Amino acid sequence: MITVKDVARQAGVSPGTVSNVLTGNRPVSEATRRRVLQTAEALGYQPNILARSLINRRSEALAVVTFGLDYFGPSQTLLGIEQESNGLGYSLLLSLLHRPDTSRVSDELALLSSRRVDGIVWAVPEIGDNRSWVSPDRLAQLPPIVFLSMSPRPDLPVVAADNRMGAFMAAAHLAATGRRAVGLITGPEPWWESQERRAGWRQALLQAGLPADDSLVAGGDWSARSGERALCSLLEQHPGIDAAFASNDQMALGAMRVAHQLGRRIPDDLAVAGFDNTSESAYFWPSLTTVDQRLAEVGRLAVRELHNIITARQTGQSSPEPGPLLLAPELLVRDSSAPHRDRDSRELADAVLESERR
Repeated sequence: MITVKDVARQAGVSPGTVSNVLTGNRPVSEATRRRVLQTAEALGYQPNILARSLINRRSEALAVVTFGLDYFGPSQTLLGIEQESNGLGYSLLLSLLHRPDTSRVSDELALLSSRRVDGIVWAVPEIGDNRSWVSPDRLAQLPPIVFLSMSPRPDLPVVAADNRMGAFMAAAHLAATGRRAVGLITGPEPWWESQERRAGWRQALLQAGLPADDSLVAGGDWSARSGERALCSLLEQHPGIDAAFASNDQMALGAMRVAHQLGRRIPDDLAVAGFDNTSESAYFWPSLTTVDQRLAEVGRLAVRELHNIITARQTGQSSPEPGPLLLAPELLVRDSSAPHRDRDSRELADAVLESERR
């Protein structure tokens, strides 16, 4: 095995200089740095990660605790986490919870602490009271943790998309296109994201002077099938509904399918908007208006925040002030929510088309 001493001997420098080049702990002239790196590459030197971690007291590994990778949001966030971790030189230890409750939290945290990870990205969505374990005393005994997908708290490093703003933008857009009865297909009620999107929908409609009562809300479970059922329920209670905001794109797809089956033309009879900007949403028929949460960027930002906290602790500097970081979403307007045409004009145009067919 090629060692640091071998590289140093071949490059004509001390082992300490080689170490400084490889770790960046101390400045080295550019010419020396280049010579050492070229020598290391020529000799096929591979750093001993275990030894380096013992010396530096860093594992150069981050843990990601997550849940629900079969959902679009967690999978996209994990993609951003992996990209940024790789760019910063961290390896990733993935821990997948099969339930989002608190039953395994203590065991999971003990395991990660024993593996000496430098930090943890807690990417389990906030559902019900599954953040009840979080307290200052407990966090002080653990590696640094950055939380995702939860209600912002001033004492915690939290990174999330602004779900309420995204839902507000979608519902306000539907109202601005002339719709007057905008239903909501919500996600599971215990999910924080679901609650925020409902709040944004309600705020937008009240601001537009439109009804936002509970009879205009139907629950789903993030699946396309639940979107079908939810829209049927809304139409039973409000046959005149002319728009639906679905809290994710999969439920919007189910709603669009059942609307077609019932003869409701989109967007003429029913405008539809979703949430998430899945890669398929631009290819729905018609293409789906939706909200892009920039989820991969949420993951990347979480890793950068965690890296800053880790670096500050190891260098003895003051850690960044904890607090929430909310990323502004983007509304993508597509064909499923074209402006509402005047009903009389639409019926006249339909009559002309019918006469031409005859």
